[in-house]
Amino acid sequence: MEPDKNASTVLFDGSCPLCTLEINQYKAITPIGQINWVDVSSPEFIPPMGQSKEVLMQRFHVIKPNGELISGAAAFVHVWEKLPGWRRLAAIAKLPGAINVMEFGYVKFLKIRPKVQSLFKKRVA
Repeated sequence: MEPDKNASTVLFDGSCPLCTLEINQYKAITPIGQINWVDVSSPEFIPPMGQSKEVLMQRFHVIKPNGELISGAAAFVHVWEKLPGWRRLAAIAKLPGAINVMEFGYVKFLKIRPKVQSLFKKRVA
């Protein structure tokens, strides 16, 4: 199926069990035509012009319909705006300073993500 050109494109790390769990929850409630889901870890993945697979694997990214690439907390908020049941959280995240606090927490989480992933993999196995 051809991706919807008017939809946002989420670039996620499908090799991360934690990330995949979260993305699958989002996918289950995504209205048709709102989001294209792309697993950056897939061997078939070709990065957008000017990007590298390695960089895209390090953080959560979204390509907006206008072509703008956003990442981290801003990308999560963009996705939440499109999901039923998550729009209120997106609105709260847009309060002054909230995205900055979220981004700070996300950057801290990324530093421990490999350890969290290994613990998660052990529990799932």
